[in-house]
Amino acid sequence: MNLAPYSTVNQKNWLLAAMSSNDLALLEPMLKPVALKTRQVLEPANKAVKHGYFITSGLASVIAIGKNSHRLEVGIIGCDGMTGLPVVLGNDRSPNETFIQVEGTGSRIASDDLRQAMRQSASLSRVLLNFVNAFLIQTSHTALSNGTATLEERLARWLLMAQDRLGGDEVPLTHEFLSLMLGVRRVGVTGALNQLGRKGLIRLSRGRIWIVDRDGLINSANGSYGIPEAMARQSPRAQWERL
Repeated sequence: MNLAPYSTVNQKNWLLAAMSSNDLALLEPMLKPVALKTRQVLEPANKAVKHGYFITSGLASVIAIGKNSHRLEVGIIGCDGMTGLPVVLGNDRSPNETFIQVEGTGSRIASDDLRQAMRQSASLSRVLLNFVNAFLIQTSHTALSNGTATLEERLARWLLMAQDRLGGDEVPLTHEFLSLMLGVRRVGVTGALNQLGRKGLIRLSRGRIWIVDRDGLINSANGSYGIPEAMARQSPRAQWERL
């Protein structure tokens, strides 16, 4: 499967870019530009979601928290979408935590303002719900990958997903951070990274991973990457225009 990094299509937030001019005009007075710092918590677990964030650069992780505070990443969000999905779905909180793992920028909207805007515009609601659907497909394939793929395959998939949302070939993450994201020991991540490096697919430097051969990385993912990405490439605006 030959899939180019889909963030090259539009470096701005895709959801905002996909909205009709009327829906964007409805939201714009409610949006506040913000800087997003590494490890900044956007949604604490089991607490009311105060804001949604339309990310324009950087990367957020959605983390499931289990017994004994075990933590595992279940999804990532970048310029492809927004946080605050419980609000979009009519709730106010989630047992998951969402935080920034790669710093960047975005636009913030208060949860009450988001609810009000969705009540005012059915087309806006459909665009946002389309992203929720795409994100749920992503999380289901993350679960499938965690249960059936090797660590090297999972790592290749994750690097491709990060590249999609960050743009460019650089993924600024340490081995320690990747071990948390993948729920494995750091030594395992180091071994898998070195294996991908020996194949000439990535290049490693301190706190940085450079993707050298994207097509080779897709092959190394062994089918675990592709289906959610194909769904994400379906333009939300095109779906809205058909309704």
